[in-house]
Amino acid sequence: MKILLTILTILTSFFTNLETQTLQSDFSVIVAEDVDETVNYPGSVTMQGNRFHINFMGYEAAYDGETMYVYSDDTDELTLLNPTEQELQEVNPFLFAKALLDVCNITERTVSDGRFTIVTLTPKDQSVGIKRFTLKVRNSDLTPVQADMKEGGKITTLKFGESRLEELDLPASTYTLRANEKTYINDMRQ
Repeated sequence: MKILLTILTILTSFFTNLETQTLQSDFSVIVAEDVDETVNYPGSVTMQGNRFHINFMGYEAAYDGETMYVYSDDTDELTLLNPTEQELQEVNPFLFAKALLDVCNITERTVSDGRFTIVTLTPKDQSVGIKRFTLKVRNSDLTPVQADMKEGGKITTLKFGESRLEELDLPASTYTLRANEKTYINDMRQ
């Protein structure tokens, strides 16, 4: 029961802090296959509450709490949509971890130097795609520093740079994207 309380405390504390504070970080997504081939993709994120702005692999995505904006540099296309909860979970690893709580076995361990806690969520039904989700948090402020997801023979790692939660009063436009006159707009909202 203590373990479940710890992960709930970590996630609850993080989401509570995100309501009033902004998380800004550079990150790297590292994808490793069984064949020892590793690919690294850099990006950056700004999050507050359920809103976010991500730059990653030639794409820019923003969510203002209602509309998700996805811009592709390659096609100069801006797609607008009202995402489902599942689509938001695919973009936000913290929402994904929160959704896994009811269907997983949960373990935790403190790294030997005591600065970090590693929480592992393992789905009870191993026939589903996700085999393991691991979240590493800094103990001093419960800020996530790394998330790993194992799916089949592939491990995807999200490493945050110097993540920080701080009180910033960013304009609402931070979480939207605007098109120029040449951009194709694909409006898929209901």
